[in-house]
Amino acid sequence: MRHLVAHRKLGRTSSHRRALLRNLCTSFVIHERIVTTLPKAKELRPFAEHAVTLGRRARAAREAGETEAAVHATRLAAGYFFAGNSGVDSKKHNQTAERTAGVAALKKLTSDLAQRFADRPGGYTRILKLGRRKGDGAELALIEFVGSENKKAVPAKDDAAKSKGKKEAKAKKADKAEAAEPEAKKEKKSRWSRKKKSESADEK
Repeated sequence: MRHLVAHRKLGRTSSHRRALLRNLCTSFVIHERIVTTLPKAKELRPFAEHAVTLGRRARAAREAGETEAAVHATRLAAGYFFAGNSGVDSKKHNQTAERTAGVAALKKLTSDLAQRFADRPGGYTRILKLGRRKGDGAELALIEFVGSENKKAVPAKDDAAKSKGKKEAKAKKADKAEAAEPEAKKEKKSRWSRKKKSESADEK
């Protein structure tokens, strides 16, 4: 029996997997429609839906005047988003700076999305299969919030970075090949001239 083997590992360690899901959830809440691989979309779905439920709970508590419950639910929901760079080497916080994606996503979750799904008991998202990707043949999927069909879908950051890296590697390889081509021709010419010289020496 498959006890305690829920969820996909996605070829990552547990900390890397959590970071990946938080990044995907942040992009998903901000853009409402993202394109990623099917296994990632299936893992993101319950993760994001739980965050939406917490956003609804925070909004309901705020409207009922229960400040402590609203703050508690908001803080729990914040754990589902990318927190930004908050390490020892980070720059000092600037009050006038633009909000990080995680803060913007949390604000949108507890206001717009919580209001939209106030009367919907779950099932906030849908997954549509898009077929296989050229190159590695990975199965792609579009994950979207219900009611955001007219918005433009964006590729998830992880997949966009991967495809960008492949393109850059291909371009570098082409540049190397172009640079190596004249050298190969020069070497071939010098080999031919050496052969000619040796032949003329033998004749003498």
